[in-house]
Amino acid sequence: MIKLDQFLKLLGIAGTGGQAKLMIINGDVKVNGTVETRRGRKLVSSDQVTVAGQIFKVEDVIE
Repeated sequence: MIKLDQFLKLLGIAGTGGQAKLMIINGDVKVNGTVETRRGRKLVSSDQVTVAGQIFKVEDVIE
């Protein structure tokens, strides 16, 4: 498992934890098609994260 904010940093979508937090709080991030506002949301390999229309599969990153 990985936290949503850490996932965004790992992918390079957010340069810092602060940027990731703002993106999440502003509603710019979806998990499995639903806006997610909890930066500590734990992601599992079957989750998909959408940012600016781009979809990222968690399984491609954490496995």
